[in-house]
Amino acid sequence: MSNTASTPHRSYERTWDEIEKMLERAEVKRKEWKDWFRECRKNGDREGMKEAARNHKALDGVIKTLKWTLGEEGISDPLD
Repeated sequence: MSNTASTPHRSYERTWDEIEKMLERAEVKRKEWKDWFRECRKNGDREGMKEAARNHKALDGVIKTLKWTLGEEGISDPLD
């Protein structure tokens, strides 16, 4: 297998504005999942709670990575 076949093609064409907007969208979606978790807890829906918790946690990682990409002060390496 050649190295080029396993290396993804990246255009590096995203603007800082696009990244900022993605961060805003991720923060809104994370809040929606937190609200959904609370609703499921109120209704005793354990499966819904698990799904909401997983998605909320995943968005934590997305948000940290986007903030790191933007160079936000106080944001450490997202892999730590």
